[in-house]
Amino acid sequence: MPFPLELLLLLLAAGAACALPGAFLVLRRQAMVADALSHVLLFGIAVAYLIFRDLDSPWLFFGAAASGVLTVALVEWLQTSRFIKADAAIGLVFPALFALGAILIALFVPKTTHLDVDQVLLGSPEFGAIDAIVLDGRPIVAKGTVLLTGLFSLELGFVLLLWKELSIGTFDPLQANLQGFRPRLLHYLLMALVSATAVAAFSAVGPITVVALFVVPAASAKLLATRLSTMIAMAVGFGLAGGLIGVPLALWLDTNVGGTMATVLGLLFAAALTIADLKAKFGRYAAPVTVAP
Repeated sequence: MPFPLELLLLLLAAGAACALPGAFLVLRRQAMVADALSHVLLFGIAVAYLIFRDLDSPWLFFGAAASGVLTVALVEWLQTSRFIKADAAIGLVFPALFALGAILIALFVPKTTHLDVDQVLLGSPEFGAIDAIVLDGRPIVAKGTVLLTGLFSLELGFVLLLWKELSIGTFDPLQANLQGFRPRLLHYLLMALVSATAVAAFSAVGPITVVALFVVPAASAKLLATRLSTMIAMAVGFGLAGGLIGVPLALWLDTNVGGTMATVLGLLFAAALTIADLKAKFGRYAAPVTVAP
């Protein structure tokens, strides 16, 4: 498969897989959880590596995902004190875990091992596209593309299976609890999916681009949609558009692919904001997104 096409497929898979759960993060006012998760993964990776001493071990993936769930649990625990709000709790937890992961790597991981803070912070879609599944000595498809496509399918199944519970739990957690939907459990399941997606995406595109993929498509869709189902579909569409425009543009300009994709998403958000503003001025402002069928 030609390299540009492989790179495009990887970014499309990342855009769709991050945008879908990102819609729920934005609606729940937890958008910065994506930023926290994309950094605390270092802690989980460091701990898993110290235990198994193998950079190719699948346990590194599970360790990173577990660190994301741990972050959510710690943030929730701090919020229960009623003295610390959500934004402050996130700001307390993720720098602490990220710093602890960096310290563990500096102290216990050999300098010759290709695992460092720069690698975690920057990321590179180009290298992600090269890391392919090989069949009969020939590369078939990038591992990241397969993993992110599988996660998108899992997210879609999760949302479709628990649509009513997720919808009510997102807009009215108290009502969801009264109806026996166990919104806290659903919240942790959703965050587990977000953590797994962040792990898969950040190794391919880098954490900065991951944050953009989680937040910007969903925020753009929220400006234009009036129904939850429409918002989710539009968010995924924006995520795909970022890849369809960003990858060819980056290759043409010979610049960083992840950064170009994030820039394109920012421009798409600006366009959505302009459209929403024009609707408001001409009396056609879209009401806030709802759970209307």
